[in-house]
Amino acid sequence: MRYTPEELMAVTIAREVRDGETVGVGAVSPIPAAGCMLAEQLHAPHITLIILDCAEYYPFPAGSSELHFLAQRGELDLFFLSGIQFDRRGNFNLHVIGDYYAPTVRMAGAYGSAMLYYMAHRVILFRDQHTPRIFVEQVDFVTAAGITPASVYREGGPALLVSPKAILAWDKAAGGWLLDRVQPGSSVEDIKDSTGFDLRVSTTVQPATPPTEHELRVLRTIVRKKLVPSYPEFVREKIMAR
Repeated sequence: MRYTPEELMAVTIAREVRDGETVGVGAVSPIPAAGCMLAEQLHAPHITLIILDCAEYYPFPAGSSELHFLAQRGELDLFFLSGIQFDRRGNFNLHVIGDYYAPTVRMAGAYGSAMLYYMAHRVILFRDQHTPRIFVEQVDFVTAAGITPASVYREGGPALLVSPKAILAWDKAAGGWLLDRVQPGSSVEDIKDSTGFDLRVSTTVQPATPPTEHELRVLRTIVRKKLVPSYPEFVREKIMAR
């Protein structure tokens, strides 16, 4: 069955959502938004789902600060973050490529991402590409750190990193990423070649299960309709119509 890389990632993310969780999705994040809506339809009907820029799923009147306050109280179970670079130690970069004071590329930065990386109980990182320029040995700028000293209070942290090629698991003891599952159409060798650091491979690495017909049907009907008001271009280009 055909599906887009974005549909594959949305299904991957949906399977990681646990029923009963309080789940937050940031602005301009249609892939995890789609995944969380899909989870709500399939196996997690009792989640509290909060999606910035989505009227149906944003219960607060005062903007994004309410989501941050929720996390600071220790009440946010799952959040999703992306970046322009990720490194082996779980750091991600949303600020610059190159030197911070004379960058090649300067991005908008991150509003609250660093705090959410620390305070959400679980964070799933995601990126719609998997190349050595994105998965680097060391990020050019640390927007938020994957590892913190024992003296620093941290409610949670990284759990997974999802791309169209791979699902990486966070090895907290070793302080680094571990190839856990291989996405359909990829291979261990391909993933390692597409990663700019020496990626460790789990002794139990296995192929990820492709999206089922039922998952895709729900994604392309009910979820697609829910996404349109907030992400019309994404829906038109990345979510196939039934």
